[in-house]
Amino acid sequence: MLSMALSRMRGLVVAGEFADGKVGLTYCLKEKPSLAVVDLFLPGMHGLDVCRELRLHSPATRILVLTGHPDSDLPARLVAMGVNGFVDKSEPINYVMQAIEAVMSGGMYFATNVAPKFVPADAAAAGSLPPPPPSPTVAVSMPSVEAVQILSSREIEVVQLVASGLSSKEIAARLDLSVRTVEKHRANIMEKIGVREVASLVRWCVQAGLVRN
Repeated sequence: MLSMALSRMRGLVVAGEFADGKVGLTYCLKEKPSLAVVDLFLPGMHGLDVCRELRLHSPATRILVLTGHPDSDLPARLVAMGVNGFVDKSEPINYVMQAIEAVMSGGMYFATNVAPKFVPADAAAAGSLPPPPPSPTVAVSMPSVEAVQILSSREIEVVQLVASGLSSKEIAARLDLSVRTVEKHRANIMEKIGVREVASLVRWCVQAGLVRN
């Protein structure tokens, strides 16, 4: 049903569907799709492991997670992994369509009847899920709901590295982006949060839970 619904979305081509997590991951790592819609409880490989491998080896692929068994920790864990969206299967199918549109346009989308619980990065690591990439001088923390609502997942990655003291060239190398793209992200971030200098940007990041002293 989901595949049929997605195939009717304008500008979206369903490249494949897989009942086995490992088989689906193998295809995605080879073909590098723009979007992967991942269920969590899959035979062959758990959906969270699929997401983790995708984020490590296909960073440009946007990831939307679906599950019928959410818990209060799950949204925070998914954000920590770099997942771009999450929809509880109990929500209407149009939520999935809205999520795909938001995720493919560079945003994030989370829809669940379970209230999100943002956990510290060390708790995410304890659950075998990687925390956001650590920086040389500033420890990365969990983003607040405000930060997730204001910034895209890519912008969150960029602003964390800016706050850690990395130059645009260093950030570009780490995220496999052009320096021009990083500079554009920096300008967009500052405009969105209403600051003009890095010092104010760092203060905002601390208050928003993106980094901690």
